[in-house]
Amino acid sequence: MQNRRDMLRNSALGFGSLALTSMLHAQNPLAAKRPHFPTRAKRVIFLFMKGGPSQVDTFEHKPLLQRDHGKPLPFDKPKVTFAKTGNLLASPWKFKPYGQCGHKVSELFPNVARHVDDICFLHGVHGTNPAHGGALLKLHTGADNFVRPSMGAWVGYGLGTENENLPSFVTICPTLAHGGLNNWGSAFLPSHYGGMPIGNASIPAKDAKVHHIKNSKWTRNQQRIQLDFLKQLNKDHMGQSPNPVLESRINSFELAFRMQASMPEIQDIRGETEATRKLYGLDNPITEDFGRQCLMARRFAERGVRFVQVSHSDNKVQWDQHGNLKKGHTEKASEVDKPISGLLYDLKARGLLDDTLVLWSGEFGRTPTVQGAGMDGRDHNPWGFTMWMAGGGVKAGYSYGATDDYGFYAEQQKMHIHDVHATILHLLGLDHEKLTYRHGGRDFRLTDVFGNVAEDIMI
Repeated sequence: MQNRRDMLRNSALGFGSLALTSMLHAQNPLAAKRPHFPTRAKRVIFLFMKGGPSQVDTFEHKPLLQRDHGKPLPFDKPKVTFAKTGNLLASPWKFKPYGQCGHKVSELFPNVARHVDDICFLHGVHGTNPAHGGALLKLHTGADNFVRPSMGAWVGYGLGTENENLPSFVTICPTLAHGGLNNWGSAFLPSHYGGMPIGNASIPAKDAKVHHIKNSKWTRNQQRIQLDFLKQLNKDHMGQSPNPVLESRINSFELAFRMQASMPEIQDIRGETEATRKLYGLDNPITEDFGRQCLMARRFAERGVRFVQVSHSDNKVQWDQHGNLKKGHTEKASEVDKPISGLLYDLKARGLLDDTLVLWSGEFGRTPTVQGAGMDGRDHNPWGFTMWMAGGGVKAGYSYGATDDYGFYAEQQKMHIHDVHATILHLLGLDHEKLTYRHGGRDFRLTDVFGNVAEDIMI
């Protein structure tokens, strides 16, 4: 039985540790935070396929679509569509089962298909906006009509970063179109939670760097003195009145200073083995660009960045095949299939897949009905499409939900984008109803006033 004096003496170091933790959080708002409840996933890698890959040509096999090719859709189309479509269009690619789970994957993804026993397919996803701009914003921010914080910003706000020398959210080669910055910004959240873009979709991934990361003119000690002086001037300017914008600017300066210790090493991939380079497809000009993005995603994830996004996008047609479906989807899939497979293999081999949630998705899918006179195109389809997840506490080799027999509407175990967001946050240990931020007189959250967690997909 301890008396009060013994208890205080024995716990002194513990109190000191608590005080130090409190001080560090005060100095660095991006410091790691505890989740709302214990969970497996610690971070997210989001593989974004801009333009809308077709679910019925990739990961959701529809035998009746093949059988009824050229026939009218046997039920009503949506009242509002992006473009006019005709009769049913069979997939030009063959599907076959893979793995112990037997999930059928098309010829477009032979390498990803080898990982079906690690993947959880979500076949009943649906959104509300058939236009690229609105659908991108809905997927990334939960809202398609207002500027809202991005998914990665919310994750950083809830969990911080595991590495104080790196941001909580990095987006590699993001698209500048269809919402641009709003898709990775922080909106009314403090700006230091926004995504740090590395390059953009208009430049090759090999040129996507954090520039000016080394200062050849001033030593770190001299820079530290300058920053301390600048910080003091800014605090004097604020006085007793809080200024969140200026405080975030100060925090951004501090993060940029700390990044000098970590970013040069992360950006330098010369230490990666030849086998690893080939695994990601860096030895092939077709796969090199996206392969480099996936490799960088792994390097950021293993060093404590909480949310990493890589975007498959360019100045061409992306996955948006209103015509030339066979040529376009073949080309796009050939660029990402091996790199994604390499990423999944590498994460698993390094023991990172268990606590890393990998998410694959476009902003919507495509219609099973044909667009255009050439019988070789599909329109936008937000009413039913496929996403998949891997690692991070989801069931492996599992399929959840389904669209109708032809792949038009989500019908079984439907997941709206709000449900997807709620589920991602839950997998990270965050209650989407409690992850709120007061702004403009009301509490906001990623899922607004919606969202149901798909607990059936969790281990």
